[in-house]
Amino acid sequence: MISNLAYVHPEAKIGENVTIEPFATVYKDVVIGDGSWIGPHAVIMDGTRMGKNCKVFPGAVISGIPQDLKFVGEDSTTEIGDNTTIRECATVNRGTAAKGKTAIGNNCLIMAYVHVAHDCILGNNVIIANSVNLAGEVEVGDWVVFGGNSAVRQFVKIGAHAMITGGSLVRKDVPPFVLAAREPLSYAGINSVGLRRRGFTNEAIYAIQDMYRHIYQSDMNHNQAVNFIEANMTQTSERDMVINFIRSAKRGIMRGFTSVVSDED
Repeated sequence: MISNLAYVHPEAKIGENVTIEPFATVYKDVVIGDGSWIGPHAVIMDGTRMGKNCKVFPGAVISGIPQDLKFVGEDSTTEIGDNTTIRECATVNRGTAAKGKTAIGNNCLIMAYVHVAHDCILGNNVIIANSVNLAGEVEVGDWVVFGGNSAVRQFVKIGAHAMITGGSLVRKDVPPFVLAAREPLSYAGINSVGLRRRGFTNEAIYAIQDMYRHIYQSDMNHNQAVNFIEANMTQTSERDMVINFIRSAKRGIMRGFTSVVSDED
């Protein structure tokens, strides 16, 4: 159902059983998949490619032009997977020449007042809590969870199954499976609760913990630890994810936790 009080460009491609509420705006170069719901006052701009059964809540703006001075009007898109929900007043900017697209995967939840900047690539099942800001070209793996009011610097990569605690400032890459907390952002263990919820066995969780003991709690530097893990630990998909992530981290990975004693103590 498309409300008579909504504006939908006649060339926009609207799937079956789509609801567009009053005062929503849908631009020309837009595709909205079957069963989606566009709330009142939501704005779906040129370049949007939305999957099936998505929900866009009031005040959200999808595929606005990038807030990047290098952007000169090149064609680009915002791709949103199936079953993804974007809550009130969130903003998702479309891509630039750097990647050509901003992408959000399937089954994601983008909460109110989140900003996803140009050329960000988000995997599936990502949850981003209220007022999180992702700068340009951030890459986020599957099943990552962000606590509210976090901010991520541009070009940062966050590995699958990581959890970022609320209020964090993310300046370095965050490896897979970890819990990232404190200021400056540091390793605070692995995301064992999340992993168990997703069906990881105790054996797999213990192996991941062992890897990060070598990376963050030994006398080895990161390169030495990765080489040790590759040579001495059983090959698994989780092991390879950690090794490949750290070796490809151009910005370097976040630090290990060290306690700091203040002058007042």
